[in-house]
Amino acid sequence: MAASDRMMLGPLVGSIDQGTSSTRFLVFNAKTSELLSHHQVEIMQKFPKEGWVEQDPKEILSSVHECVEKTCEKLQQLNIDITNIKAIGVSNQRETTVVWDKTTGEPLYNVLYIPVHLFMFSVWLDLRTQATVERLLKKIPGKNKSFFKFRTGLPLSTYFSAVKLRWLLDNVEEIKQAVGDGRAMFGTIDSWLIWSLTGGKNGGVHCTDVTNATQFFNNTLSDLALTTYIYKLFCIVFRFFDIPMEILPKVRSSSEIYGLMKSGALTGVPISGCLGDQSAALVGQMCFQDGQAKNTYGTGCFLLCNTGQKSVFSEHGLLTTIAYKLGRDKPVCYALEGSVAIAGAVVRWLRDNLGILKTSQEVEKLAAEVGTSYGCYFVPAFSGLYAPYWEPSARGIICGLTQFTNKNHIAFAALEAVCFQTRELLDAINKDCGVPLNQLQVDGGMTNNKVLMQLQSDILCIPVVKPSMPETTALGAAMAAGAAEGVGIWSLNPGDLTAVTCERFEPQINPEESEFRFARWKKAVMKSMDWVTSDISSNGKPEIDASQVLVISLLT
Repeated sequence: MAASDRMMLGPLVGSIDQGTSSTRFLVFNAKTSELLSHHQVEIMQKFPKEGWVEQDPKEILSSVHECVEKTCEKLQQLNIDITNIKAIGVSNQRETTVVWDKTTGEPLYNVLYIPVHLFMFSVWLDLRTQATVERLLKKIPGKNKSFFKFRTGLPLSTYFSAVKLRWLLDNVEEIKQAVGDGRAMFGTIDSWLIWSLTGGKNGGVHCTDVTNATQFFNNTLSDLALTTYIYKLFCIVFRFFDIPMEILPKVRSSSEIYGLMKSGALTGVPISGCLGDQSAALVGQMCFQDGQAKNTYGTGCFLLCNTGQKSVFSEHGLLTTIAYKLGRDKPVCYALEGSVAIAGAVVRWLRDNLGILKTSQEVEKLAAEVGTSYGCYFVPAFSGLYAPYWEPSARGIICGLTQFTNKNHIAFAALEAVCFQTRELLDAINKDCGVPLNQLQVDGGMTNNKVLMQLQSDILCIPVVKPSMPETTALGAAMAAGAAEGVGIWSLNPGDLTAVTCERFEPQINPEESEFRFARWKKAVMKSMDWVTSDISSNGKPEIDASQVLVISLLT
């Protein structure tokens, strides 16, 4: 880029992309969608007990500050004026929960006296709340996990933030005390970051957007400001979970000014966009039409299909969720979502736990050398199975092994497992929507693996389309921020959106072979189930049945 071009860039938008494995800050040109610079910092995950996954919220906040400052330094080295950054968007890992003290600004844990498993932070993969789910199920007639589904869009599961918050209130004395004193604030990662970046204890804004609220316990919470009926449902769910409403963030649209940055190189810049990571990717892929879908390959795998302004309730194990609400006066758009717990995480497991990879990128080379799993099937149900099964009792298995099987075949089977899981999600969406998708748009770090992308096309029997600019999650948050009222530097009108060049992967095997391999995979999935049972609470005491009378009166 010539120096003269740098001076004519026009308005820029920054994007905080806070994920499970890392934090990044990226800066885009609002007129061309070009990525100008970015910085990334890895985030540590802790596994103090089987099924427990934790991170430190202070480390996450620190990583955001570092990424913002480093990116600004890089822009200045490129002779790009950082005062051209007119807005900041936030995309974040969803369901991950934080509770903090609003008087001190500190997450509610004491690292000197509290054991590591009492970090006030539950990552979305965490399974410790299974006993909480079992206890809550006993309050529902027939222990029907789908009892909530037609009221909220979600089954009762360890996956969602409301269950994690209930666990924290039940098990952490510091949180119980802070709630009683009126000091506690709760939120997902977006809430924690926006509150901290807009002033923290000195006037920080405690809010979330509809796409993150939808994952707390779906439409019941995120539509709070939309209708009186939904507000009533909001109250019902909180009475069921016995969660005090005063600790919750205010629910806002995905595109409006929430507050201003209060420190650092971008002091005074508005934070004006907020989307859960998967909704951000849907926006970044420009899936604004009913029936458009994208699949993101990260730590997990998330397939979203836009259903427009109508909420479609799945009969095949998917979630009804809010896709986005791009402005206070804009309509809510909905989506069907399928969630896979383990995608990129299976490659990390091969590297860190089995040691058959030196780097995550090496899995592509190993798989390409053999081009087959040689009858080996890998079900990476490390945290149970999510959509379409919602089966927490499942555990990972590798089956079909022979003396000929080697690490290359296992690497291939791991990649194939990601593709088979996506196939299950796509099949469910096709059944719910009634119109089969004719191609799948993809994004996320794993899409750099060409073996994986070709496998995905082969197993789906449809083309897989990968954009040349892979940072669609960060781009979606930037688009929402730039389009906000009071900012107005990024047009979301279809005619104004910049076309993105794409790489296409076409199926290279016949459908019969694809169906045969998929059927074998399904057989392996059945063998992974019912490995774990849980009739005991997290404190080792038997669960006590609660009265069903109140629940029936509240939920019917």
